[in-house]
Amino acid sequence: MITREVFDQLAAIVADLSRAMPEAQRFERLLDAFQRSFPCDAIALLKRENGTLVPCAVRGLSPETLGRRFVIAEHPRFEQLLGSREPVRFPADSSLPDPYDGLIDLPHMDLRVHDCLGAALYVDGQCWGVVTLDALMPGRFDAIDQSIFSAFVSVAAATVRAADLIRSLEERLERHHRIEQSRTPEGAPDELIGESPVMQRLRREIDAVAASGLPVLILGETGVGKELVARLIHRRSSRAHEPMVHVNCAALPESLAESELFGHVRGSFSGATEDRIGKFELAHEGTLFLDEVGELPLGLQAKLLRALQNGEIQRIGSDRHHRVDVRVIAATNRDLQQEVVARRFRADLYHRLSVYPLTVAPLRERGDDVVLLAGYFLERAQRRLGVRAIRLSRAAREWLRSYHWPGNVRELEHAILRATVKALSAGQPRDAVLELTAQHLGAELDAAPRESVASVAAVSSSGADVHLSEAMERFQRELIEARLRLHGGNLSAAARSLGVDRGNFHRLIRRLGLR
Repeated sequence: MITREVFDQLAAIVADLSRAMPEAQRFERLLDAFQRSFPCDAIALLKRENGTLVPCAVRGLSPETLGRRFVIAEHPRFEQLLGSREPVRFPADSSLPDPYDGLIDLPHMDLRVHDCLGAALYVDGQCWGVVTLDALMPGRFDAIDQSIFSAFVSVAAATVRAADLIRSLEERLERHHRIEQSRTPEGAPDELIGESPVMQRLRREIDAVAASGLPVLILGETGVGKELVARLIHRRSSRAHEPMVHVNCAALPESLAESELFGHVRGSFSGATEDRIGKFELAHEGTLFLDEVGELPLGLQAKLLRALQNGEIQRIGSDRHHRVDVRVIAATNRDLQQEVVARRFRADLYHRLSVYPLTVAPLRERGDDVVLLAGYFLERAQRRLGVRAIRLSRAAREWLRSYHWPGNVRELEHAILRATVKALSAGQPRDAVLELTAQHLGAELDAAPRESVASVAAVSSSGADVHLSEAMERFQRELIEARLRLHGGNLSAAARSLGVDRGNFHRLIRRLGLR
């Protein structure tokens, strides 16, 4: 017969099902109700994961028990529990070894378990795990009413199901929130502007590779629009209804990079106060865009390779493996083949990422596309700055065609916006048609790039056997030195004038030996 106290404990567990609380607290309250209702020295709740039983909550067992992983095949008592739909009690003289021998957290000389009772927990017809009760004194469970114990087991199964549903909902909400944070900033370009042969070929390649599902490695100089190409590939693929998650590999602190990619569990390192899903899980069934992939440290490259090979990731501090279905698009402004030769990039990862390499041409090779792009950015500047209309003078158009554009499309965008502000600051009214001149665009800064171009041309015409990458590095070095001189050594100003992100600019000048 059920007593009032037992009924109250059972009612408390049922009431908890509708309450919001952390999973750990929910499990603690469940074990407390069991222990108050059934006499035992220890109780444990264990979840089944990949052939093991993982302790989720324990009472009366030593603290290190939570760190153990019980291989089911090595523990016949657990096998018997998992194979039965009814509670199982093991007699005191059972010959089967007890997995908890020596783990009871009581000051007794003999810490062997002598009375054991347990049951499998089934959720939606699947075995979730087990609950076990143990006592040091034989016969401790003789007086237990099996029907009442079975009722507690059923409510325990409902409790773990509620915990799983709540955790799943929380992870979905976090995933949705972080996906929204990863989306393209409002106002970012969403189409490829230009009709030059290289752009027409790029469009055809994007259409072909988007439908293939292959990994893509996008190559090109800083500022050519590699992220835009990645977005177009995703948008035209079968994964377009799922998110494209952006990871800026150059901005990942090495100490946090693994957590950012693969996630972590609470307590896995200092500052890990909550479980957190990584970018791979965020991109499940969608696309993961690894921008500036050439900046990844070698140690992380190995872990990234394993994730790509196996389709599995493991959060820091967790033994659990998560299956992920992710299409990877990577981008870099580095020559990864040279990086492989220099042993700064893993050859196996390079081959895994570059199944289909796709090169985005620099702006200087796109002919009159620079004028079309200028029109696109003029329209955006017009809306952003509240100007009635903006046009280019004939000399400005000629200057756009003749300038080398080392910062590519990004530099052009900044030049148009800066030129509009200069025109306004010179007194041109907003309600009139603003005409941008070559001087507004920065023609006075053109000497430095032309000198650098001339130096590269001199190397080419000299007949010297110079590798392309060496010539480009020399050009970059001389151009950056010229811009630094022009801006009095101000790194931020030089980076802005080149249309280069400040963090990337600092890394570039270090790589070129300028600092």
